[in-house]
Amino acid sequence: MTDLSAFSLAGKRILVTGANTGIGQGIALSAARAGAHVIGVGRSSMKDTAALIDAEGGSFGEVECDLADHAAAAAMLSSVWDETGPLDGLVNNAGIIRRADALDFSEADWDAVIDVNLKSLFFLCQAFARKLVDARRQGRIVNIGSVLSFQGGIRVASYTASKHGVLGVTRLLACEWAQKGINVNAIAPGYIVSNNTEALRNDPDRSVAILDRIPANRWGKPEDIGGAAVFLLSPASAYMHGAIVPVDGGWLAR
Repeated sequence: MTDLSAFSLAGKRILVTGANTGIGQGIALSAARAGAHVIGVGRSSMKDTAALIDAEGGSFGEVECDLADHAAAAAMLSSVWDETGPLDGLVNNAGIIRRADALDFSEADWDAVIDVNLKSLFFLCQAFARKLVDARRQGRIVNIGSVLSFQGGIRVASYTASKHGVLGVTRLLACEWAQKGINVNAIAPGYIVSNNTEALRNDPDRSVAILDRIPANRWGKPEDIGGAAVFLLSPASAYMHGAIVPVDGGWLAR
């Protein structure tokens, strides 16, 4: 008989970056449903996420932070820990994308994406792990990669580089921190309905081509990622370290 308590986040405090919309909102809602107190982080209002969680009787708080500034991001995490209590989990979901042909790709678009998607992710992981080690606590980190952690894509040079980097950093941190009681894993979403995929969904030719390749024959929903995140944050995944779990409707299997 399955022990469903192994999948519970009751009593846990989980910080989710980019929780205002899309995948981050789906993860925040799923974690709250599993019993966690969720702290959403971003530079824009998370009132919609708060309303969704409140409507289901969940617990949610929010913190404003520009995650393009890695030092500010790390300081924010330390402040949340010191002022409101220890954290049990960190979900690095916040991410941006810039589209242009590689021949025309600008340095500004390169730096903007790497700063948010990879640099701040690493230093948030570092800040969280330092707190855990100092307090002799266990914790969970879930990084959000992409199917472009494995593939090249087109017209998204810095995004592809950042998501390949997320995979490498996840494995590196798992190797260093597993013995410290910190599980570091990642999720590789496929094509999910979100702000980052709006341009693709609005392009009839690209949208049809993408759907034709997905065995599930649909775009993913944010809650599809939320369930996987809850699993990786819960005791059920205790022996998982350095894994990257595709949630892509079968895209990579094609």
